[in-house]
Amino acid sequence: MDGIAGTVAAAAGMFAGTNVDDMIVLTVLFLSGRATGEPKAWQVWAGQYAGIAALVAVSVVAALGLTVVPDDWIGLLGLIPFALGVRGLVSAVRARGRGDEDSSPAVASGVLAVAGITVANGADNISVYTPVFRSIGPGATAVTVAVFALGVALWCLAASWLGSHKRVIEIVERYGRWIVPVVFMVIGALIVVESGVIAKIVQL
Repeated sequence: MDGIAGTVAAAAGMFAGTNVDDMIVLTVLFLSGRATGEPKAWQVWAGQYAGIAALVAVSVVAALGLTVVPDDWIGLLGLIPFALGVRGLVSAVRARGRGDEDSSPAVASGVLAVAGITVANGADNISVYTPVFRSIGPGATAVTVAVFALGVALWCLAASWLGSHKRVIEIVERYGRWIVPVVFMVIGALIVVESGVIAKIVQL
């Protein structure tokens, strides 16, 4: 029992430690959904689960000794949220040009978009998960994955609650067409910059 308890505690700590920044992303997505209608709550949940599942799957495969995505280039995934942010900003500018001030284009409008943002934001988690999965057995891996699944649910519930405040929703309804795209552009830029991939490209 101590072994299982230790595995659960370690998995919970690992999930929380590697997904703190994901709480911000989820909160923004829920706020955007309440203010604009997209993405819908179920799409955020499904996209988050799909994204985390993809990260875990890649980590497990990498733990078996197979390289799926070279570590040196994984930071390029940050271009996903950045591109979505740019698209949202362009849509907002066009809407304003048409005089449609009430239009608030959604940055992420589907399960795949949310999953893509989740994968991009958590791409660096693979470097943490891989050695862990490599060092534990199948049973402990299954327990860890189950804890991660529960963690996703807790993260979504917490982010949904954080994104339910009326004053914040009112602000997003009014300025969300500018705020949300900029937030995702910043997130994407930080992922790319902090990964060091720009330096590697310059050296080519």
